[in-house]
Amino acid sequence: MNKKVIWIINQTAGKPDSGWGERHYYLAKYWVNNGYNVKIISGSYNHLFINQPKISKKTFTIEEVEENITFCWVKTPRYNGGGYRKFWSNIIYTLKVFFISSKTLSKPSYLIVSSMPIFPIINGYFFKKWFNAEKLIFEVRDLWPLTPVYLKGYSKKHPLIKIVAWFEKFAYKKADVIVSLLPNAYNYIDKISGNPSKFNWIPNGIDESLLDNENLSENLQNQIPSDKFIVGYAGTLGMANAMEYFIEASVMMKEISQVHFVIVGDGYLKQKYVVQTKTNTNITFINKIKKNQVQSILKLFDVCYVGRYNNKLYDYGVSYNKYFDYMLAGKPILESSNNINSPAEISGCGIIIEPESGEAIVHGIQKFQLKSKDEMKKIGKKGYVYVKNYHNFEYLSNKYITLFKCRPIT
Repeated sequence: MNKKVIWIINQTAGKPDSGWGERHYYLAKYWVNNGYNVKIISGSYNHLFINQPKISKKTFTIEEVEENITFCWVKTPRYNGGGYRKFWSNIIYTLKVFFISSKTLSKPSYLIVSSMPIFPIINGYFFKKWFNAEKLIFEVRDLWPLTPVYLKGYSKKHPLIKIVAWFEKFAYKKADVIVSLLPNAYNYIDKISGNPSKFNWIPNGIDESLLDNENLSENLQNQIPSDKFIVGYAGTLGMANAMEYFIEASVMMKEISQVHFVIVGDGYLKQKYVVQTKTNTNITFINKIKKNQVQSILKLFDVCYVGRYNNKLYDYGVSYNKYFDYMLAGKPILESSNNINSPAEISGCGIIIEPESGEAIVHGIQKFQLKSKDEMKKIGKKGYVYVKNYHNFEYLSNKYITLFKCRPIT
């Protein structure tokens, strides 16, 4: 019996050594165990990758990563963190994907288009018709065009916003199934799709192989004080994470010798924060590390931080990977946000404080400092148990397999 083939069209998909975007690779491992053959169609350049893929001069570079897991790297232009060059890269990727044939990759039974970018929904719709595929699934990682409207202040009348809105409506109408990583997104999506039964919530997850983690170098370990209460953040330093309030809290506590702030990661706002805290002795910046080193560094933290703005966008929920890294490490979480059914809130593994307030972060840290080591371990264990049960990739992959097998929704 021939294996059924899954095509994943996701310009930002990565492998474990890419350092970012591994969601579909980890799902694919379990799909393969259940008899599927997986083809992941990604872009040849991603500014968030630690290691860019090795590509040929051809439009498509085929890489057999594991048995029945194939990456097809589509040659795309390089770009900086954002802006029009990234938008152009998205367009080029979409146009080139049309030229993938069943000779390059086996004929698909199921198509998953993962957004952002959203434009490849056109590819997915075309391929479903062309190959007579069984199902087209549209996966929503971020709500666009809501994200630039709410976070960057774009007008809904902006030409690019209107273009993305058209693709969004097309995706929700034409997809057989809609998967969102955000638990409350149905409040937005159902109004556009007109068919609430299409909606499914399959959040981000964690691969337990990360427990076989790589040790940190002695130099890296020595950068983190061993005799302080460590409040740490590991992730991107960009707009969505509202890190200026974490920085503000570090400035407010710079005379408190017992507390030390650690930021692990890169991003376009990093240099601004470094300059802002240049007179602080209570904060350490560490460059982005490999994915399989994250657990090793989190073990050195007492509390892990995650933050967001007080913004309507987050009413639809969040699914940041950093939650699951933190929870897998069994660390209590200090979350600066509105209550939005986040993993930390649902599992009870932390303290939720008001967003956009350095003072609230300081108070949250002080609350944790008053707790005993046993209390801290119990709080962290709640997150560990929750993430192991509901965010492991085997559990999430089975939710997808159920969607593959069910009859298309009309």
